[in-house]
Amino acid sequence: MTDFNEMKDAVVRGDSEACIALAKKALESGVDPLKAIREGFAPGMGVVGKGFEDGSLFLPDMMLAAEAMKAGIAVLEKAMPADKAAENRAGKVVVATVQGDVHDIGKNILRILLSTAGFEVVDLGRDVKVATIVAEAEDEKADIIGVSALMTTTMMYMKELIEELAEAGVRKDFKVMVGGAPVTEDWAREIGADGYAKDAFAAIQVAKNLVN
Repeated sequence: MTDFNEMKDAVVRGDSEACIALAKKALESGVDPLKAIREGFAPGMGVVGKGFEDGSLFLPDMMLAAEAMKAGIAVLEKAMPADKAAENRAGKVVVATVQGDVHDIGKNILRILLSTAGFEVVDLGRDVKVATIVAEAEDEKADIIGVSALMTTTMMYMKELIEELAEAGVRKDFKVMVGGAPVTEDWAREIGADGYAKDAFAAIQVAKNLVN
């Protein structure tokens, strides 16, 4: 019998080998792969996220947990029919820290959390020009563009991004999500962004809402 608590704990420990073994055990027991992900592995990442928020866990802990969860999910996805695997993939997101801004810790956390939530993530890095973000989003056929700014002086590039998407005639093709320490919901509304999140954890639900 599959113990979902064991799966959750393996993610929290960042134990990739245990996640792989438990995924195989779940399949051998006849557990639906999607159920194993949602009730076994995903709650573990929730524990890690809360630990990060309260300061009991750190970025390396989160990265280990994310890698462990991805290793387990890879085993489960191989056993899914194509339609089920597609159901587990939430969408594609291009993420970047805007031009002139080299702060990327928040963006890196977002990348990890989006990946473990089932999104395919293309990380363009930091200090990325608006034209590059637009071009990459088009090339990747992304569903969402997520941009962050940690300085008030670089926030204007978020507005410029939305304006450039409109000028290129592709604004309707992408949902734009913004965040970062100086960014507010009022700013997001003012520039016409589709979504705003106060931190990387809140951004996951925002991203899910945008693709749904």
